[in-house]
Amino acid sequence: MSHYNAPTRDMRFVINELLGLEKLAELPGLEEAKPDLVDAIIEEAARFSGEVLAPLNRVGDTDGAKLEGETVRATPGFAEAYQQFVESGWNGAAASPEYGGMGLPEVVATAAQEMWQSSNMAWGLCPMLTAGAIEALKHHGSDEQKSLYLEKMVSGQWAGAMDLTEPSAGSDLSVIRTRAVPEGDRYRLFGQKIFITWGEHEMAENIVHLVLARTPDAPAGVKGISLFIVPKYLVNADGSLGERNDYRCTALEHKLGIHGSPTCVMSYGDNEGAIGYLVGEEGKGLAYMFTMMNEARHKVGVQGLAIAERAYQQAVAYARERVQGRPVGHKDANPVPIAHHPDVRRMLMTMRSAIEAMRALAYSAAASMDEARHHPDAERRAHQQSRVDLLIPIVKGWCTELGLEMTSLGVQVHGGMGFIEETGAAQHLRDARIAPIYEGTNGIQANDLVGRKLLRDNGQAMQTLVAELRQNIASLSELTPLAGWQQPLNAGLEQLEAATEWLLSNGAADPVQATANSYHYMMLAGYVTGAGLMARGAFLAQQAIDAGSDDPFYRQKLATAQFYIEQLLPRAKAHAESVSHGSSAVMAIPVDEL
Repeated sequence: MSHYNAPTRDMRFVINELLGLEKLAELPGLEEAKPDLVDAIIEEAARFSGEVLAPLNRVGDTDGAKLEGETVRATPGFAEAYQQFVESGWNGAAASPEYGGMGLPEVVATAAQEMWQSSNMAWGLCPMLTAGAIEALKHHGSDEQKSLYLEKMVSGQWAGAMDLTEPSAGSDLSVIRTRAVPEGDRYRLFGQKIFITWGEHEMAENIVHLVLARTPDAPAGVKGISLFIVPKYLVNADGSLGERNDYRCTALEHKLGIHGSPTCVMSYGDNEGAIGYLVGEEGKGLAYMFTMMNEARHKVGVQGLAIAERAYQQAVAYARERVQGRPVGHKDANPVPIAHHPDVRRMLMTMRSAIEAMRALAYSAAASMDEARHHPDAERRAHQQSRVDLLIPIVKGWCTELGLEMTSLGVQVHGGMGFIEETGAAQHLRDARIAPIYEGTNGIQANDLVGRKLLRDNGQAMQTLVAELRQNIASLSELTPLAGWQQPLNAGLEQLEAATEWLLSNGAADPVQATANSYHYMMLAGYVTGAGLMARGAFLAQQAIDAGSDDPFYRQKLATAQFYIEQLLPRAKAHAESVSHGSSAVMAIPVDEL
């Protein structure tokens, strides 16, 4: 199914009303982000996604990337779409105007990112990785490196890639073996990397790889890892392209989904060594790479939201057309579309309300990024950076877990036809399955949330978030139709607080206690934070209705918020109870008896 309609109305509501675009536009560097301009950008991004990218989604699944010799051939139509994307300036949406970018707020760029990923996730991975590489170089590259690479990467003339994983080093990067041998002011790299997304292609004229490797005298472990720029074509001092570097793609992985995205096995230094240039200082490569990883992890969370939205749209369209069965309680009536049946409505409302909560959470994290980067007050910037650090593992983990669940529901709505590839519902499920895995599995995200974000600051960032969510809930008492929602919402907050306290009391002394159920804590935090944001959205919607608005959108916001509170928020209690049970049951059976 190629059809895709970007949910621009809800995007604008979240950006303009829920998160307060006007306040963001007061920040230095973001003054141009007025509502009219942002609306125009969102509408144009929606047009490009629907008309150019979405029709190629199915093509990418059936006619994916291919390795021909040492050349990776992209899906037919992908390169042309990429050129249109670059020519329209989309690649630099959130990048600094200093390097030719639009300088849009991250929250607006996140809306565009949702559309790229929703309309064509496999294609969207290419500019997504470039954006992460840009962030890493902007923060850690030398002035010379920034001058040489960033403008062309921001424009999309050159693409970026991230090279971490090796056959012997999956998520544990401390044991990587790729070598970087010094040679004057540069290095020669030797080794192999796997799972390199868009590691080789011809859509851009150059690909700038950021590669983790070890120098000869580097210590073992993470302190011995350095980061190197390894371009596909060497770059001359004047910015022109030189000779082909000594690396190649030796294989493409055969994957469950995202077939249009080449996942490459890369070999460095088969001849004299791939030429690379050190970023920053030796031994700090992993810290530098996390700048790129955090950028990518947020965008992967957006992928979970995006693919769920695509699956929902297809499921709704099918449910409105597929005639089967009579209405409940009306045996003599004519058969009706399955959207009339309560259980199908339950599935569709589960998808819709989860999507709206995910969107609010992902965009909220992006708005905090904007404040952390642009607010004139240093204390406020630090506060918002703490919020970003706290939310990113939740956005990545919770949104991708829900994305997988919602695409599975999309198949279920289709019934038997969902299991048939021709309908396209199965592709969304297959594509969604990678999101909980890459850029750090969701178990790693959960451990990061508990170990680094919760225990390290003794729960301060989480307590601040909970206090803000409590304010959202308290405001419901001002509006009579919503006052009854306070009890279940406050119960969710209390469950999150209790689980937080349990981890603070038990996790610091015993890391096994902290990590055995960190997944449940991550999911608990997602459901409760999503509920607080949905409550705030409902408050704004009810205010608009009370002020005389007859826009059906606001009525729908109230309905999805009520459904979320009644049908999805109760899951928080189960996750909270799992946290408080600790590690005993998790670790009860010895490894050799599993």
